[in-house]
Amino acid sequence: MQIFILTLFPEMFEGPFNCGLFQKAVEKGVVKVEIRNIRDYTHDKHHTTDDAPYGGGPGMIIEALPVIRA
Repeated sequence: MQIFILTLFPEMFEGPFNCGLFQKAVEKGVVKVEIRNIRDYTHDKHHTTDDAPYGGGPGMIIEALPVIRA
């Protein structure tokens, strides 16, 4: 089984997958976990992932292009 995680905070997922039964499954090759930082796939020097919502209004959304690249 392969698990792909796209996140802005990859360090949050290192702990849960490195302990207990899940760690044993990874070590035996039953499960493969790949954590990708969306910021690594941005196009600017600040690694911006935020975009304004369509139609205005409060809040922010994640740009689609870095997620597609990841």
